[in-house]
Amino acid sequence: MHNPNFASGPCSKRPAWSLDALKDAAVGRSHRSSLGKEKINLAVSETKRILGIPADYLVGIMPASDTGAFEAALWSLLGPRPVTMLVWESFSEGWATDVAKQLKLNPTIMRADYGQIPDLNAVNWEHDVVFVANGTTSGVKIPNWDWIPADRKGLALCDATSAAFAMPIDWSKTDVATFSWQKCLGGEAAHGMLVLAPRAVERIESTDPAWPLPKIFRLKKGGKINRSIFAGDTINTPSLLCVEDYLDALRWAGAIGLEGLIARSRENLRVVEKWVARHDWVEFLAAAPEIRSTTSVCLSVVSAKVLALPKEDKANFLKGIVSEMAKRKLAYDMGSYKDAPPGFRFWCGPTLEPADIGRALEELEKVYKEMIATL
Repeated sequence: MHNPNFASGPCSKRPAWSLDALKDAAVGRSHRSSLGKEKINLAVSETKRILGIPADYLVGIMPASDTGAFEAALWSLLGPRPVTMLVWESFSEGWATDVAKQLKLNPTIMRADYGQIPDLNAVNWEHDVVFVANGTTSGVKIPNWDWIPADRKGLALCDATSAAFAMPIDWSKTDVATFSWQKCLGGEAAHGMLVLAPRAVERIESTDPAWPLPKIFRLKKGGKINRSIFAGDTINTPSLLCVEDYLDALRWAGAIGLEGLIARSRENLRVVEKWVARHDWVEFLAAAPEIRSTTSVCLSVVSAKVLALPKEDKANFLKGIVSEMAKRKLAYDMGSYKDAPPGFRFWCGPTLEPADIGRALEELEKVYKEMIATL
């Protein structure tokens, strides 16, 4: 059966998923019960195992999805050093806004337009550096991890939410990494994962932020990292129904293996690349293949007829195509992000099949031709 779910979060469930996957959920039980903690700790340990996270890194479940996990890191770790923000899409722009206007740290902001990426080799690693591994709203990823030096003075804080489980991550180049269940494994929303390297733990234990910390951001207790957070004692109450769903996704992922998950996402992108190469009216928003995302694939319509339209008319034309695709049950939620240039965005993470991408693109071509003929 064709899967038309292309939203970039919450993303498509794994192939053959059904509500039966939740039948063993510890609903009605406390998350602090032995059963609740067992399931939470299994989720954490399997995450570490499948992703190959080093044994001396801490991994914990945080409230409020990737946003909550990354905000907790920003508020808990930044301050002792100057900060550089790398910005090339909506979420990285949001992190820069928070660091500048909420924490008031006067960061250096290295910006690039949608489709581009800042000069990574110009980053000053005397600073703490905040960046996304993959720009979910722009379809632009970092090309590799080589630009992060092993002997860096500052910390590397990486929002990896649309990269974890779908792209290689060099954990030695991250001091903080976060992601959510709702992205590459298609888990349910509202829960984030926080990964702390020993250097980040040292920073937390040696620094007291100059600002008040809300309870859901507090990672320290009695002057030390609160290790219970990373041993099943979450800051607030997680949904054990969502935990069960994540465990199901991890079982599926574990059977495929990390390399298999990465290969699935790359194959999905190849389907899009072959299709784009056959058409002159569409192109990737990402300016170069080496920074082209394999998960959040963003496309721009570049036909002369569409480019000649006034800005508002162009946006409405493209939204009309997205609406028609949904109406015909061919592809749901494939519009570009609200702050991104108007176009299309297909989630191509490992829970999607190449055949689903291929069919959706074929149908997109038909709908486009129908609608462009009306201009």
